[in-house]
Amino acid sequence: MKTIRMQAFATVTASAALFLVSLSAQAQSASETLYKGKCAACHGADGAGSATGTKMGAHDFTTAAVQGMSDTELADIITNGKNKMPKYGASLKPEDIKGLVAYIRAFKK
Repeated sequence: MKTIRMQAFATVTASAALFLVSLSAQAQSASETLYKGKCAACHGADGAGSATGTKMGAHDFTTAAVQGMSDTELADIITNGKNKMPKYGASLKPEDIKGLVAYIRAFKK
């Protein structure tokens, strides 16, 4: 009986872990899609800045200056805009903005 419970517990635990990994991959994919649609034109697909974005003063997400910003600071800029950066607070959900911040973190050198 104890072995059956342990096997059931292991199965449930493994299923939960796979579910969480799947959710994480879906969130990453959604953030990547959102980044490509809203950010890449200026910040570049690799986060280092496109030719147009560089001319406009778009920040390079791979730099220590950007990576050193807090998640709150990055979320605030995405939400409220800054300089030539448009504000996205009215068009994006808070979880989308949080996902973009996490995606920006992936550009760290």
